[in-house]
Amino acid sequence: MNSSSIASRICALCAIALLCASEAGCYLLQSAQGELELLSKRQPISRVIADPKTPPSVRERLEAVAQIRQFATRVLELPDNGSYRSYADVGRPYVVWNVVAAPEFSVDPKEWCYPIVGCVAYRGYFAERRARAFANKLERKGFDVSVAGVAAYSTLGHFDDPVLSTMIGWSDVELASIIFHELTHQMIYVPNDADFDEALAVTVEEEGVRRWLESQGRERDLERYQLDEQRAREVVALLSRTRDQLQALYASGVDAARMREGKAAAFASLRESYARLTRDFGRDPPFKTWFEGELNNAQLASVATYYDCVPGFKRLLKAVHGDLATFYRRVKELARLEQKKRDALLCEAPLAE
Repeated sequence: MNSSSIASRICALCAIALLCASEAGCYLLQSAQGELELLSKRQPISRVIADPKTPPSVRERLEAVAQIRQFATRVLELPDNGSYRSYADVGRPYVVWNVVAAPEFSVDPKEWCYPIVGCVAYRGYFAERRARAFANKLERKGFDVSVAGVAAYSTLGHFDDPVLSTMIGWSDVELASIIFHELTHQMIYVPNDADFDEALAVTVEEEGVRRWLESQGRERDLERYQLDEQRAREVVALLSRTRDQLQALYASGVDAARMREGKAAAFASLRESYARLTRDFGRDPPFKTWFEGELNNAQLASVATYYDCVPGFKRLLKAVHGDLATFYRRVKELARLEQKKRDALLCEAPLAE
């Protein structure tokens, strides 16, 4: 990173610091500080691979990342930029901790709105203690709250995102999934429409992993990946059904005591259903950590419903015979429509062949 680039970012940080008279301003300040710290730790992947001090396990994963990154650009036609061409050791188990909150009797998440990205249903903190402190403040206000560590972090292409040490323990298939997914966000992102953005990224991720594994003749790994994705969808469907059940309860108008009883019963039933569903899933079923702790509205509120829209994107990809350049062009056209029209085309009615 050259000195002029550093200087410009420090000036931007100073401008953000002026906002710190408000809670939102302080949040933006910690976000800017965390991002600057992260960027300062980046090293080119080629340099890390060549360094004899690099552990073999890290070198192996970064060599895989370099190949995945090349495939993303040359075959999947994803952005050819500086993202995922560098490595940063963050020195902690997670890069950020996300706080999600929902009222005691609602499964609709509280939202916070920011420049560029629009409104999102979480607050992310680079320090766990800050996330916990903010979560405690929300709990005192009566919210159901969830705090979760996140291993991967993206700036939607506003900076050159590195591969992080928190990701290095993942398999190469998991690394390919996250790189294809996040590069899709960098190419096409519609503020305030998470269903559209995430469904698109899931579609490109799954198609990308399929093509990548097939190009290497790894049919068994592809079968395993597709099985894992199917199992994740089954758990999401279970969580979504519970979310719908609670939504009906909260809208029923019964008194608070009966509502709390119904809420507790719904979560108890969810635990039983999850145990039955995942009995044959192996040692690490999807959402395992959620069910090891307390379940509440915040977790259900954070369950994205974007899987409902994935079939629409897959129909579109099929309609253009798998040609990604045409697919991306059609998606950009959809992105310019009003949200209700996009939803009707992608999430409700089949797209015309």
